[in-house]
Amino acid sequence: MSAPGRPFRVLGIQQIAVGGVDKQRLRALWVEVFGLAVKGSFVSERENVDEDICALGSGAHEVEVDLMQPLDPEKKPAVHATALNHVGLWIDDLPAAVAWMTARGVRFAPGGIRRGAAGHDICFIHPKGNDEFPLGGEGVLIELVQAPPEVIQALSGGSAP
Repeated sequence: MSAPGRPFRVLGIQQIAVGGVDKQRLRALWVEVFGLAVKGSFVSERENVDEDICALGSGAHEVEVDLMQPLDPEKKPAVHATALNHVGLWIDDLPAAVAWMTARGVRFAPGGIRRGAAGHDICFIHPKGNDEFPLGGEGVLIELVQAPPEVIQALSGGSAP
């Protein structure tokens, strides 16, 4: 259940994204050594990223591990500049969460709510606050991900809203 006045719940970790100059080196550890399954890929010139989407666990408890390399290491965003690129959190009501957090001074990265690489609606909390929106991820990019009904049910121990 949400805290009084908070119209959403953070249900769990949806993903972590790891960046490097060469995703083959990342695959050597995450896929070949740890045994994660590669379940897809995503390439975006706008986001300057070529990523492998891997899976850890299954069902509603599956966590994505995205192995990211830049299409051009000289361009931004520099997905390889921070080894832990971002953390994704399952949210039960993304629009309500964004509205509530914005009203409380949380700074969101440009782009708003949009469809993400895995097909879920997403948005990002900026790693740094500013004068207008002083609350940020304190150096960590945080992705908020709209949880589908089956994930909401499984991770909240009850029914989807």
